[in-house]
Amino acid sequence: MPSAREEVASFITDPDRMAIAALDGMDVVGWIGRICHSRTAWELHPLAIHPSHQGRGFGTGLVTLLEDEARRAGVCTIWLGTDDDFGGTNLFDIDLYPDVLERLRRLAPVGRASLSVRHPYTFYRRLGYTVVGVLPDIDGFGRHDILMAKRI
Repeated sequence: MPSAREEVASFITDPDRMAIAALDGMDVVGWIGRICHSRTAWELHPLAIHPSHQGRGFGTGLVTLLEDEARRAGVCTIWLGTDDDFGGTNLFDIDLYPDVLERLRRLAPVGRASLSVRHPYTFYRRLGYTVVGVLPDIDGFGRHDILMAKRI
């Protein structure tokens, strides 16, 4: 929890970070952040929506607002990393080496009945983001970070 609080506070104190909140009435139900890595590229980090409000358009609305801000700022690309640390894709718990890109080419969501949460890469793909890479084992063996980007 302390590291989470520190991360949230950085969006207030760091001029290279910005956050937008989603409200339902007077309640904050989610937020999106961006990290400015250059004049032309932003990282979307994080996007969080309260579980009771997921699937109701709040995430899509926040991404749209962030993209609008990026266009106004002259940004060319928004990129993000979406970890598979829970088994949401067919890459989970497998060794991607030695042919990492071939394995990534076969990326697919896992549709197990026991898996109640879909992998976020499918959400971002619907919004026009493209898989551009993977960081193998970033969260431990077989727990990879799927990299996505979109030209704005």
